[in-house]
Amino acid sequence: MHGQGARPEQQPGRRGVSAEIYFSNNYRDLCEEHGTGAGFQFEFSCNRCQDTWRSPFEAYTGGRMASWVGKGVNAAWGMLGRTGGSVSSAAEGLAGAGYGHSRDAAFRRAIATAQGHFNRCPRCTHYVCNRCWNAAQGICLTCAPDTAAEAVAARQRGLNDAVADRSYSAGQNAAQSYDIATPRQLVCPQCHAETHGSAYCPSCGHRLAGQDSCASCSAALPAGAAFCPGCGTRR
Repeated sequence: MHGQGARPEQQPGRRGVSAEIYFSNNYRDLCEEHGTGAGFQFEFSCNRCQDTWRSPFEAYTGGRMASWVGKGVNAAWGMLGRTGGSVSSAAEGLAGAGYGHSRDAAFRRAIATAQGHFNRCPRCTHYVCNRCWNAAQGICLTCAPDTAAEAVAARQRGLNDAVADRSYSAGQNAAQSYDIATPRQLVCPQCHAETHGSAYCPSCGHRLAGQDSCASCSAALPAGAAFCPGCGTRR
């Protein structure tokens, strides 16, 4: 997205008036009002791939001067055992008074520069980078996907769907030999481990297929029973 695109009036689907490109929901304000790093910079993002492009940094002289004045005054007054807070605050106030206007002007310049890196799709109205732009059609790749890429993707979807259908049929055939009448316990009553329908618990070896029987009277023992319900013998 860092390659320089053609001017707006030369590209289909883009407007030649810079004021009409707003980037209302795909930019990030990186401006700093105060300090030695005071300045203006904006980061714009592609609505399709989310790649970003940053406008050139523009120093905000007023903010930097306020910082330098404040540091100088505080240092000088500090040597005299006093504080220069009022002078520093006044300098910051003057810098802040012009910040909003300067930022707006810098934003307009950033938008004008961003026109060379983004394209406005006339169908979905999204701003996309040059890599997400179908120049032959004058529309973004979301609205007019690349034909070769779509063919490859469709071929893979067809392969996956066909394999899934064959696998489903194989499962239906295998179901004919599956024993659906035998009761299965999915959780072992002894150790509470998952059994996945096995005949014996894979964790403690407890027999799961069918009910246990009493060693004294051969009566069926319910799962988890400590005593035989028929004769009272302890398991």
